[in-house]
Amino acid sequence: MYNEIPGYGLRAYALFFSKHGAHEEFSQSELDWIVRQSMKKKIFALLVNNGWIKKVSSNSYKCIRPEEILMGLLEFKVPQIIKQAKRPYAFTGLSAIEIWSDYSYVQRGREKSPYYIKVLRKDLNFWRAFFNRYRVPNYVNTGTTIGEFVIFITVKTLKSTKKDDLCVETLSATEKIAKSNSFYAYPYHYMKEKYGTANT
Repeated sequence: MYNEIPGYGLRAYALFFSKHGAHEEFSQSELDWIVRQSMKKKIFALLVNNGWIKKVSSNSYKCIRPEEILMGLLEFKVPQIIKQAKRPYAFTGLSAIEIWSDYSYVQRGREKSPYYIKVLRKDLNFWRAFFNRYRVPNYVNTGTTIGEFVIFITVKTLKSTKKDDLCVETLSATEKIAKSNSFYAYPYHYMKEKYGTANT
């Protein structure tokens, strides 16, 4: 998984790649005369944890190719990372339609990939910090950016069910959303055909 990094990490990566490319190994001593020991550890931890360099041995590293990183920055990662969260949530709206229709309807592309997620109002700060850790842009009620981002819908109470290891709004609620707009006729009929009249 690749994540965006702050400018100081980007500059360090540029230095390593310009000197060693993607095949030559290097060590932390590269930064000995440039930054303090604590900053050096911070830079290497940042680059390794966000996928920009990989550890080859106990004291050597290699750069990941820039084109691999750049393509990786646009990968869909929200469905995987949200499984690590310990607070209740529910994919809602168009995101719920995607999940319940087994992705027969897909609202996303690399250029724009929104996820609509209901969270408890009291947990909003947790969720913002959670996605900020992975550098996933997030907004409340509305917002947009290039690539993947989350729109939080805050609620007092939350009802969800599991589908494909994800917490999602109930089937009946999702069908109502799909039925209300003719644009979602195909996923609506898909859900009705697959699940019948059962309400989950």
